[in-house]
Amino acid sequence: MLHHKNVVITGGSSGIGKAMAILFAAHGANIMILGTSEEKGKNAVEAIKQAAMSPKQCIEYRVCDVSNFISVENLFLQDIVKQFPIIDVLVNNAGITRDGFLIKMKEQDWDDVIAVNLKSIFNTTRVVVRAMMREKKGKIINISSIVGLVGNAGQTNYAAAKSGMIGFSKALAQEVARKNICVNCIAPGYIETAMTEVLSEDVQSALLQKIPMQRMGIPLDVAKVALFLASDLSDYVTGQVITVDGGMVL
Repeated sequence: MLHHKNVVITGGSSGIGKAMAILFAAHGANIMILGTSEEKGKNAVEAIKQAAMSPKQCIEYRVCDVSNFISVENLFLQDIVKQFPIIDVLVNNAGITRDGFLIKMKEQDWDDVIAVNLKSIFNTTRVVVRAMMREKKGKIINISSIVGLVGNAGQTNYAAAKSGMIGFSKALAQEVARKNICVNCIAPGYIETAMTEVLSEDVQSALLQKIPMQRMGIPLDVAKVALFLASDLSDYVTGQVITVDGGMVL
């Protein structure tokens, strides 16, 4: 489904990002994952290579602070362009949490979440979309959250960032649709990742009561939807928010 396509995934060394990279590689894509840990990146690259359709596929990792505009611009224009002169798919998946009730939230916790989760998609997309417009094709997939749709107590910063991603995606979709570029969001529910592992058993049990399918999702559940959005099967789909949440938000 992605044979010979060049894909860049931020936050691609673990969790949902890694699952997407593995699945995309299995469908023939060349993969560049961005992250902040050299060790995690190397481990992820090995797993992705094992899943790849062919040993000739380019599978690489770069350390990058995607919240820093200059770092992102330099990486893409001076490094990634040498490997991928054309980027067919950009997946903005990098994200962090700094939870706490607003009345006790530190300014730095607000700023960090907005920078990594929201400003980063401006940084990466602004660089990539220019080339996509010249090529008159491309797919941009932004990984939001159901928290961006319905909110969640103790996560005003995270909800604001994820909701902002949705608004960003809908606006950009309108700007670039005439250039045959599709921009969509995936809004995962509660997925078994490092973010949800820290939840207590009582909290997880309470969450399951709210999910009609009575289970948390796994990263592959999100990756499968991303594969559809990255492929030619979604060429007439843009400006959409697809929830992957077991029916939690209906």
